[in-house]
Parts: sequence; structure tokens; C-alpha cells
Amino acid sequence: MTTARFDLPTPEGDTVEFWEAAKEERLLIRHCNACGAYSYYPRPFCPKCWSEEVEWVEASGEGTLYTWSVIYSNDMPPFKERVPYVAAMVDLAEGPRMTTNVVECPFEELEVGMALRVVFRPISDDFTIPVFVRA
Repeated sequence: MTTARFDLPTPEGDTVEFWEAAKEERLLIRHCNACGAYSYYPRPFCPKCWSEEVEWVEASGEGTLYTWSVIYSNDMPPFKERVPYVAAMVDLAEGPRMTTNVVECPFEELEVGMALRVVFRPISDDFTIPVFVRA
């Protein structure tokens, strides 16, 4: 019997291109052609002006740490094997805030406003996720 993978995304609709780009190590965000705003997470409209004139653009991959939490306990597979890890919110250079992980940084060195850059980690044969490291 195969254990369900709760850490794998379900690409559908507006997220398919995002996950395809992530596998190619490109971070896509949405750009609104009506008001110029950038947004993340993938959706078919602009959360600022509600226009449907949105397109995918490749983000710079630069960001700053907004906040984080070190997770020491998570009993849901496969996260149990990954603890401790850093769940974080990162402000992308383009403006949107993204929920992600910060990796390869000692916990005691994390600080609000620290410069980060995106890297990509495969989590299965089919999926790669964007995470952040110190810039």
C-alpha cells in the first residue's frame, strides 16, 4: 500500500504553468496588464484591481525575509522526517509575499529583512519547489 503524499501539489487550471516552470527552475508570478501589479499565488485575476488581464512573468528570484517559524514537530508524512525546518514568508522583489521555506541557513542567523534568493528543490520525480537561501 502506497502512503499518500500530502506534500505534493495538485496542478490544475491556473497553476499548471507555475509547476512546469518550477521544474525548469524558473519562478513565475502573475503580472496585471491593467494596473501593473504583481501577484502570487497563481489565480486568473488581479487581486488589486480584479482585472482578468493577467499574464505569467518570470520573477527575479530575489526577496527579503518577512517572518518565519522553525517547525520542530509535524507528524504528517513526509514532514515528520524533515523536522526541524523553516516555514517562512518572503517578500519578493516584485512585491508579492510568498509562503515558502528557508534552507541552508542556521536558525539563529535568520532575521527580518535578510536578503534571500530562490533555489529549487525536487520533492519527487514530477515536482520541484521553490525555496529560499541567504543571498
